Formats: sequence, C-alpha cells, structure tokens
Amino acid sequence: MSVNYGSKRVVTGAHYGARDWLAQRITAALMALFTIVLLGKVLFTSGPLGYDSWAAIFAAQWMKALTFAVFIALAYHAWVGVRDIWMDYVKPAGLRLVLHVFTLVWLLACLGWAVQVLWRL
Repeated sequence: MSVNYGSKRVVTGAHYGARDWLAQRITAALMALFTIVLLGKVLFTSGPLGYDSWAAIFAAQWMKALTFAVFIALAYHAWVGVRDIWMDYVKPAGLRLVLHVFTLVWLLACLGWAVQVLWRL
C-alpha cells in the first residue's frame, strides 16, 4: 500500500475569492462614504427639501463624479454577489450562463438609466 504525501489535488475554478471579497469591501466602503456625505448635505441644507435642493446637492462637479463612481461600485458590488449566488446554487451550466448574461444586461441597463438621470440634474 502506497502512502500519498503532499497534495495531488488539482485546483480548478476561476479563483475569484480573495479579489472579489476585497472588491466588495472596497465598494461597500465607497457606498457608505457616499451615504454619509449625502446625508450630511441633506441634513445641513436649509429650507424645504424639494427638487431645487436635490439639484443643488448634485450641482457640484465633485458630487457628480462621486455619484458616478458609486453607481459603478454598486453595479460591480451587485455583480459579484449575484454571480456568486448563480455559481453556488445553479448547477446546469447553460442555465447559469443565461442567468449571468441576464444579470449583466440588467445591471448595465440600470447603470445606463442612473447615469441618464444624473446627467439631467
């Protein structure tokens, strides 16, 4: 009887683990920072909160850039999470591919809509 010392295991897969874990933490931190900034601007805005107040909050170029970065971060954050769900729980490869494509198209459509709304402000 032979004894196997060491690992002869073949590691396969996409190896997304650590990189995507870190990406989700970074995107979550960016979204939390944006939420704090937005809350601060809303709380310290004088007068009633209407369309003009919201437009004034997003009028500054840095706020538009931060909002755009948050939209991108949110889309990537959602993609990583939903992709992991599909990879973990949907076993037929064809169905998983369809769900991945649907998710990407949906996220890109949402991102396009959000950018369009941001540019109108």
